[in-house]
Amino acid sequence: METVIIVIHLMLVLALVGVVLLQKSEGGALGMGSGGGGGLMSSRGTANVLTRTTAILAAGFFATSLILAILAGKSSEKPSSIIDKAAPTAPAAPSAPAAPAGSGGGILDTLQQMQKGGQPAQPAPTGQ
Repeated sequence: METVIIVIHLMLVLALVGVVLLQKSEGGALGMGSGGGGGLMSSRGTANVLTRTTAILAAGFFATSLILAILAGKSSEKPSSIIDKAAPTAPAAPSAPAAPAGSGGGILDTLQQMQKGGQPAQPAPTGQ
C-alpha cells in the first residue's frame, strides 16, 4: 500500500516540478507589484490551464503527503535503520586479538617483552 502511494507521490512531484517550470514568470516579486487586475486572482490568472494544473497537482501532493504521514504513524513495526541491518552480529564471547600478519618483531612487541623482563624477540629473516 505504501509503495503504491510513494510511486504516486513521486509522479506528482515530477509533474509539479515540470508544470511550475513551464509557467511564464510574471517578474517583480511574484507578480505582487503589477498593480491593476493582472494578478493571480483575475479571470485571466484563474482560467490559465497551467495555474489550474499546478493547483490540482499541489493538492494531490499535499494529500499523498498526509496519507504517507498517517500510514507511517500507524505502522506497527519498530523503526529500523539500514545501518543496523548491515552491521554484523557481535560474537558471544570476546576473543583474543589476532596475531599480526608479520613476524612479531614490531616496536610494541619489543617494548612489551622488555617490560616483562625478557629479551626482545629478533625478527625472522626474510627470504630475499
